Amino acid sequence: MTYDSFYKSGGPIADAKAPAGPVEDRWTTRKFQAKLVNPANKRKKKIIIIGTGLAGGSAGATLGEAGYHVIQFCFQDSPRRAHSIAAQGGINAAKNYRNDGDSVHRLFYDTVKGGDFRARESNVHRLAEISTQIIDQCVAQGVPFAREYGGLLDNRSFGGTQVSRTFYARGQTGQQLLLGAYQALMRQVDAGNVELHARHEMLDLIIEDGRARGVVVRDLISGEITSYTADAVVLASGGYGNVYFLSTNAMGSNVTASWRAHRHGAYFGNPCYTQIHPTCIPVSGDHQSKLTLMSESLRNDGRVWVPKQRGDTRKPADIPEDERDYYLERIYPSFGNLVPRDIASRAAKNVCDEGRGVGPGGLGVYLDFADAIERLGLKAVEAKYGNLFEMYERITGENPYEMPMRIYPAVHYTMGGLWVDYDLESTIPGLFVIGEANFSDHGANRLGASALMQGLADGYFVLPTTVGNYLAENNLGEVGEQPVAEAEQRVKDQIDRLLSVDGDRSVDSFHRELGHIMWEYCGMERTEEGLRKALDLIPALRKEFWERVKVTGKGEELNQQLEKAGRVADFLELAELMVIDALHRAESCGGHFRAESQDEDGEAKRDDVNFAYVAAWEWAGEDKQPVLHKEALEFEYVKPSQRSYK
Repeated sequence: MTYDSFYKSGGPIADAKAPAGPVEDRWTTRKFQAKLVNPANKRKKKIIIIGTGLAGGSAGATLGEAGYHVIQFCFQDSPRRAHSIAAQGGINAAKNYRNDGDSVHRLFYDTVKGGDFRARESNVHRLAEISTQIIDQCVAQGVPFAREYGGLLDNRSFGGTQVSRTFYARGQTGQQLLLGAYQALMRQVDAGNVELHARHEMLDLIIEDGRARGVVVRDLISGEITSYTADAVVLASGGYGNVYFLSTNAMGSNVTASWRAHRHGAYFGNPCYTQIHPTCIPVSGDHQSKLTLMSESLRNDGRVWVPKQRGDTRKPADIPEDERDYYLERIYPSFGNLVPRDIASRAAKNVCDEGRGVGPGGLGVYLDFADAIERLGLKAVEAKYGNLFEMYERITGENPYEMPMRIYPAVHYTMGGLWVDYDLESTIPGLFVIGEANFSDHGANRLGASALMQGLADGYFVLPTTVGNYLAENNLGEVGEQPVAEAEQRVKDQIDRLLSVDGDRSVDSFHRELGHIMWEYCGMERTEEGLRKALDLIPALRKEFWERVKVTGKGEELNQQLEKAGRVADFLELAELMVIDALHRAESCGGHFRAESQDEDGEAKRDDVNFAYVAAWEWAGEDKQPVLHKEALEFEYVKPSQRSYK
């Protein structure tokens, strides 16, 4: 059986919005070319935003400040509980405060290279340009970034770079940035420009004449189904890492908003590109429902090691220096412990597979701060990482000041997402996708501290220009009753279907089984044999789900089992597409490591001749083969080469 028996090939797709000319001039050119909306007319334009994390919160605040009427939704009880609040380590920006050789071009270069040459140059350069503005914006909002003794903003290093460009607020950077966006958003709520609906979940997209014109949402408290219409819809609903069940994502994080849009014609870009983060607290048992991330910033001063001998169960303090393998420093002397996440994760897996892992089950490596404490002093280490150390001790009962942390890779971020053009518009006109929900900017691997950068760049600076251009070009009237009624009926039919199964298996049991399949066959290492097996297991599990799932309660009430069931139903469909994408991409790149495609040193081996493209997948219908559209990637400024951090 050939790969293409799982999908159909469609015509090529291209990003027609990025201007021609030098890459450093494209965003300036696009901003000037973009049509503007008269200030008086902005009040007449409605924009729906799904999500209130860094991307959604900053977009809502900025569009509200500009005068648009924004209708915004989040399924949390407050915008402050968006998953962006969990980000720890920092946010990148090419300020070059350290005078260590950083620049916009170097950040652009590092990001394209770090993504293993699978991202668009135009989008990445724009992100690098805007990075410097983000810091100024956040400082003006009062975000308490760490500062040096003289008062200047401090920086630290992150993986995949040899400069210090990461701005941070201890280990709470996401929280502080989100609070900055939140206060700006609530200012617009108070001004009447933003209409905010917490505890509401988007369950369908309203389409009229091929354009996105609204959403159907469910009130998670009362169960009421309501429709809202607008001139444009923005998805800022985050990533889909919870398809693996165990991930560093908040338990409520899901793919439903993006997937329901995908079913209406929004192409899904590179779904197999998932990031396995190297510094997570290892799994401790079957009782767990999520995993905890330990910030990548810890790799600045922490040294990663395992015993040289297999099966060495001595306490770390009892293992002499000459019997320790600081394997990242040994294999990658130029970058050491600061290699990119995909490389650090695979290296950890390799030493554990060799039988040199530590902790229960041998699925862990040490992250040791003994040298840093001796070199910098206990107080200096505590000032930089104190809250992270406290969190680790609360979860594990071990004091990282006295013994090394134990870490192991875990699912963290998804580089794939809905396909968008340079304007962040999907293949459905009027549907814009920002932040982690879109596929752009990171290629096959995201460098640390770049997620916060992309979310705020999209929300504060890119979307306000591009959505304004769309609204200026399209003077839309009121939405008709039929498309609204049809969307509402689809939602009600789905809810009735879930409630009517009345089976004997819990929603969580299906989710956990799906996660096991995905981690086993589409996780850190993927093989043709394993992926083909997953394509047998996932459809069978999905069939069983619709025959045996047990959803208690009713639709017209608070019903968290119903919420989870809808999300797991979407994960079951997404998972199959992820595996098909991973199977068709017979190369290794970034977070997608095919065991059949590696060099003699075990490093990822790309195939630029056959796979230098974005895979944009079109929904063809239930139980029908997805359609693959390819967007060719061209590299004018950062020529693809074998990625080396040695």
